[in-house]
Amino acid sequence: MNRLRETPPLFSYRRHWAACFGPAPFLPMSLREMGELGWGRCDVILITGDAYVDHPSFGAAIIGRLLEAQGFRVGLIAQPDWRDTNDFRALGQPGLFFGVTAGNMDSMVNRYTADGRKRSNDAYSPDDEGGRRPDRASIVYSQRAREAYRETPIILGGIEASLRRLAHYDYWSDQVRRSILLDAKADLLLYGNAERALVDVAHRIAAGEHPATIRDLRGTAFVTSDGGETADPPAGDNAVWLPSHQQVRTDPDQHAQAARIIRQETNPYNARTLVQPHGNQQVWVHPPPKPLTTEELDAVYELPFARAPHPAYAGRHIPAWEMIRFSVNIMRGCFGGCTFCSITEHEGRIIQSRSEDSILREIEQIRERTAGFTGFISDLGGPSANMYRMGCRDPEAEASCRRMSCIAPSICRNLDTSHESLIHLYRRVREHPAVKKAVVASGVRYDLAVRSKTYVRELVQHHVGGYLKLAPEHTESGPLQQMLKPGIDSYHRFKELFDQYSRRAGKEQFIIPYFIAAHPGTRDEDMLELALWLKRNGYRPDQVQAFLPTPMALATAMYYTGRTPLRRIGADGGEPITTPRGLRKRRLHKAFLRYHDPENWPMLRRALREMGRADLIGKSKRHLVPLHQPPGTGGSGEGQRRPAQPAKGAKARHANRRGRHQR
Repeated sequence: MNRLRETPPLFSYRRHWAACFGPAPFLPMSLREMGELGWGRCDVILITGDAYVDHPSFGAAIIGRLLEAQGFRVGLIAQPDWRDTNDFRALGQPGLFFGVTAGNMDSMVNRYTADGRKRSNDAYSPDDEGGRRPDRASIVYSQRAREAYRETPIILGGIEASLRRLAHYDYWSDQVRRSILLDAKADLLLYGNAERALVDVAHRIAAGEHPATIRDLRGTAFVTSDGGETADPPAGDNAVWLPSHQQVRTDPDQHAQAARIIRQETNPYNARTLVQPHGNQQVWVHPPPKPLTTEELDAVYELPFARAPHPAYAGRHIPAWEMIRFSVNIMRGCFGGCTFCSITEHEGRIIQSRSEDSILREIEQIRERTAGFTGFISDLGGPSANMYRMGCRDPEAEASCRRMSCIAPSICRNLDTSHESLIHLYRRVREHPAVKKAVVASGVRYDLAVRSKTYVRELVQHHVGGYLKLAPEHTESGPLQQMLKPGIDSYHRFKELFDQYSRRAGKEQFIIPYFIAAHPGTRDEDMLELALWLKRNGYRPDQVQAFLPTPMALATAMYYTGRTPLRRIGADGGEPITTPRGLRKRRLHKAFLRYHDPENWPMLRRALREMGRADLIGKSKRHLVPLHQPPGTGGSGEGQRRPAQPAKGAKARHANRRGRHQR
């Protein structure tokens, strides 16, 4: 019986023969461009739901340039018309396979708000135009590619496929859907940051293997139909059988238990193969790939990106590109494990960091190749801003660890939380002659930051552009425990340091806190206490976001089942939790965050009376809402998630950062 394959270093493979063509200025999007490059066909054609921006913050660009560096001819079909197969035939038939991704975001998250309303815009499309991709884009693109060239293998990847690789609750249809593999009918699914698996698969297909026979590779998922629930694993014998699709669809306890197991099997050093029956078929998910080394990660980010949108978009603006064009991604992964976030299930909790020299070389590339650069680096960060080079001190402990978070409910004693490497990086960036200012726009983990006053001082005095966004998410212990977030005391300690060092620097700077309404574990009383905290501290959130249950997140399992997978699910059904559901309840929780909006006052007055808190209705400063409604106002208060704004009225310029660095 075969064991899982240990892949060689990422750039050690013998390059495919087409390496003789060299790198393309841009990956071709037309037959004309292919002809100019001297190509008769593409080896691989990538299909993506995003506009094509040749920049390392866009997943399709990284995958395309990585395959090109391996010697393959890579073409790209961006945002094809999915109503027929014409666009899917635009580059002809690929010699090896189609690579399909919905883009940097799940297509349903991209298209719909937490209230289920269609968005009119899409930051990953030219001119911010909505409607350029179908719902469930990975499935639709795979089906059209199969119709266009029936015999061509299809490899599925990207965040949508990654987080739907097993049976999952789908908020938009309010049902538990089966693995995306079964609907897309792809030959293989690569999940997470899939460079290792992708390179190995590409070379094996070029050598004559069919992806449907590749069953021994980390970071892959596939479907088998050979046997029932006692079938042997295709590779190795250390597999965990999850509750079946039917069970997680009908039994809340089984659903919560499956979510718990999936999170516990995300450590690449001890994770086991997961198997989930779907009728008479089984979905197999092998353990995550081993993290990239610093040298490998450097090489990926230093591939020959044009660092610009494809010339086909000349004269059109792509908001997602404009947001990140002067930013630098310094790391991957997050060990925070927040239950409403899926980074752990996608990228993993082991931090993969770039070298300082590589980061500085990218800044040089920005200066030389990115039009409009004035010396301002808009972000030095990643999924979290200040986890650079952090990790477990004890390799043996790390190899056996199954914690859901390294920092919740408390910071692990084995975690190295030193900020020295990041401080040194900041100083080197500031010394670079091309840099006038470099700010940190990624979210800072303040519970880590307060362990280093030196880091907070460096950050506040040199890398804040007037506003720093933080995500306490709530103030009350009930929802915070279910989020795996620290108590609000950590936020207060950080804010004291922030204000202290801002004053020393003679700067007027503000913290912009983010909060989530209607998260599982949140009672009406919790939202009331949060509203009172906001009022006491002078915050008036502009627009707010209710919790959005995204695929594979632990909080999504809480929302669907009313149970918490943070505790073992026993015969008694596990620990039940409050789950705010229904439009009326979710709107009420959002209204508490916008307590100052007259549109919300009728709803809040009614709720306060029902809660026995009519004492908070009146005209003094201690009251939350006034007794009387101003003429011409009323309603429920809708809106998208935005940060709380300072009481002084100063407003930060914040781009929509949904799905940043995801693929």
